[in-house]
Amino acid sequence: MNVSKELQDKVFEVIEIAKTTGKVKKGTNEATKVIERGIAKLVVVASDVNPPEVTMHIEPLCKEKGIPCVHVDKKEELGSAAGLQRPTSSVAVVSEGEAKDQLKEVLEKLKK
Repeated sequence: MNVSKELQDKVFEVIEIAKTTGKVKKGTNEATKVIERGIAKLVVVASDVNPPEVTMHIEPLCKEKGIPCVHVDKKEELGSAAGLQRPTSSVAVVSEGEAKDQLKEVLEKLKK
């Protein structure tokens, strides 16, 4: 699901806090593993991934497992939020750490 710029910023905030106080998995393979195990709390996918087949399986898998999945515009921003020097196609938040309130806010906005 594509979301507003405001919500994307919130999602990046959750990732930034979770990477230092919780646990995030970076990259499509790592994200896929934690989705399949059902331990991801939020999955974020970049919309500008080329070819799109790289991340096409993620959203249906999230639906199947009942895990919220959000699309953001740029893989550069996603990589930067996850603390990487390079772009990344997807990130999964496994443990939100101190981002509990922010994650709750994001999830509530996604339900609307």
